[in-house]
Amino acid sequence: MTNSAPSTAGAILDDFDSRPGSATSLVRTVLGAYIRPLGGWFAIADFVVWMDALGVPPESTRIAVARLKKKGVVASSNRDGRTGYRITEQADAMFARGDGRIFGFRRMADGDPFRLISFTIPETQRAARHQLRRRLTGIGCGTVSPGLWIAPEYLAGEAGDIIDALELSEYVTSFVASEVAPPASLRQSAAQWWDLAGIADRHRAFLATYDSDVPAEDTRDAFVTFVPLLDEWRVIPYVDPGLPPSMTPEDWPGTRAVESFEAARERYLEVSREWVAS
Repeated sequence: MTNSAPSTAGAILDDFDSRPGSATSLVRTVLGAYIRPLGGWFAIADFVVWMDALGVPPESTRIAVARLKKKGVVASSNRDGRTGYRITEQADAMFARGDGRIFGFRRMADGDPFRLISFTIPETQRAARHQLRRRLTGIGCGTVSPGLWIAPEYLAGEAGDIIDALELSEYVTSFVASEVAPPASLRQSAAQWWDLAGIADRHRAFLATYDSDVPAEDTRDAFVTFVPLLDEWRVIPYVDPGLPPSMTPEDWPGTRAVESFEAARERYLEVSREWVAS
């Protein structure tokens, strides 16, 4: 699989360990959805105010920003005598790729192609092999067998970036499959290859908490309403590969969850950015 220079660093930089609702996760969400579109720089004093509106204490905000600095997501950058940070080039690539996932949820149609990823990695590369499995799971790939993974063809580029960044290309062969013919039904096989029950639970939990059409009172209220919603949602498009209807249960909650998120985005996002920019 070929290297894609602009997003390779971001492929490794992605942090799937940030628990939605935690200070670090909320900070990342604000960075990607607000700071990046507004130029990529922020004064820490302003950031503390925004996070305080979300219920994150100033000290927790500063600790979270320091952690993200250590991870290479932000770097120190003072302006006009104000202490601040800027989003790094690597993190910008990460957020750019994430926007496509989070704000442009993709779902396969029946008959769309899959990418099969086969690898045999030596025991001397055990740590890299573990990272590969973790990362492929984190972008929505399924496991057919220990050395064979499956994903919608539109995830091939992201999978390739991860493989290249981990320097494992020599151990990997991939194929495009126009038809999948497992011994069981497609729905039964998909439930074995992906954790569809767990993904469905995420969709239902999102709907139970955020399926609402309450308008915001003002720009600050829009920010306070939308950021936790977005923070919870942004993980879902990574774990949910967007399988076609023939491979998901008939009562699949993902369709409604996507519609609910899109409605919230239209209602709150641009309005809430006005408060951060003011």
